[in-house]
Amino acid sequence: MNFDMLHPADQIVKIMNRLYYYGMTTTTGGNLSIRDADGTVWISPSGVDKGSLRREDIMQIKPDGTIVGLHRPSVEYPFHLAIYKKRPDIGAVLHAHPPALVAFSIARKIPDTSIIPDAGILCGKIAMAAYALPGSKKLGDNISTEFESGVNTVMLENHGVVIGAKDLFAAFMNFETLDYCARVQINASILGGKLHGISPKHMEMFKLKTAPIMQEFSYSVHTGEELAVRRDMCDLIHRAYGNQLFTSEQGTFSCKLSDGSFIITPLGKDRMYLEPEDLVLIRDGKRESGKMPSRSVALHENIYKTDPDIRTVIVAHPPHLMAFAVTDSGFDARLIPESYIALRTVRKMPFGSTFMQPALLARDITMQKPVCLVENDCAIAAGTSLLNAFDRLEVMEYSAKSLVQTKSLGAGVVKINDDEVDEIETAFGLK
Repeated sequence: MNFDMLHPADQIVKIMNRLYYYGMTTTTGGNLSIRDADGTVWISPSGVDKGSLRREDIMQIKPDGTIVGLHRPSVEYPFHLAIYKKRPDIGAVLHAHPPALVAFSIARKIPDTSIIPDAGILCGKIAMAAYALPGSKKLGDNISTEFESGVNTVMLENHGVVIGAKDLFAAFMNFETLDYCARVQINASILGGKLHGISPKHMEMFKLKTAPIMQEFSYSVHTGEELAVRRDMCDLIHRAYGNQLFTSEQGTFSCKLSDGSFIITPLGKDRMYLEPEDLVLIRDGKRESGKMPSRSVALHENIYKTDPDIRTVIVAHPPHLMAFAVTDSGFDARLIPESYIALRTVRKMPFGSTFMQPALLARDITMQKPVCLVENDCAIAAGTSLLNAFDRLEVMEYSAKSLVQTKSLGAGVVKINDDEVDEIETAFGLK
């Protein structure tokens, strides 16, 4: 989907729908706006169900202040206009109250974006605006003053967050990343392990992670196997996004075909709306013409070369599992029989392994050791099929969530003992 080609009203409806059904706003909470080329501001209405917005519900505020539409514009529209006035480069503004970011706003703290590399890059410097009455001129002044200083992300004391960007999808992507970062940090705090961020040196290394340089190849005949894999991958990618295992532009699926080639998710495309034709075929080290694969393509390619039995690889960033990746807390899969059977040992690899030494990391991912965490980066799950690898990813995240919730109970973690592990391994042929 080319989001830029949607009408401003349709863009607002789509993004508000995602905010609502992703649990990032309430029925009447949050507001979005877009400033179009002629200076008209399109903005979500006040007091209308955010879960069922229609394009005709979206309000307009003309450059001369005239209001057009069926309802009243959001009561927060003054701060939207104030931001646009002080920042001509901003084309869209997003304001919402997701629970994790509200928790930080109540504590009057800013999430630590150094724990996740993309968060620091996308969100940049984050400011905190002083509390003021919603819809008031004072709140508009407080927020727009922070934007005037050059920041694009502003936390609001006891209120939520405001993000400005060149377009609405960019604002949503930055917002989603910040909210994800906040959820990871909260989960990490519950675990009680020491939180570790990415050092400036390692951050500079990450910035060198660019789009892969690969030759292209063209082809026009698609086998039934390839088309089925493209279809099934998209189904699971959409499910991964809906289950919060992926974010809009983070998360990579790949699947190997019988001829040794493999299909992988593209770089920079919204995971929620991926279609089979968006996926990229990789054959003999070359990429399908006109398409750019995920930046982790070298890791996937090396894993397939290392263990021929692996047919699917998933790289993801689930919020409970990543709490273990950003702390010194260890993840032990001896929780319930199902978690041990699916995961066995969950190892933790150093930051940079995925992009600095993909061939070396690939040697450690086999069907005997199919999962691992990479510090401050991702989780990796391999399997003999799409569903097999996806199940491992889900089991890892659900197990991590159970561990976080166990910690929140103030109880100790009682693991399956060695004799019970031996019994499981014998019964299920894991030895």
